[in-house]
Amino acid sequence: MLFADESGAATAEYAIATMAAVAFAGLLVVIMRSDEVRGILTDLVRRALTVE
Repeated sequence: MLFADESGAATAEYAIATMAAVAFAGLLVVIMRSDEVRGILTDLVRRALTVE
């Protein structure tokens, strides 16, 4: 077993998960900058807060 030592494996997994989370957050920022998406979300919040 040449690669039996797994020390540092958890750290690498955390680094990969962190990079994926940052990439997802960046994608959300790009999407939220869209006027169309912003309008849809604003309308959704207004309808949710309106009492009829």
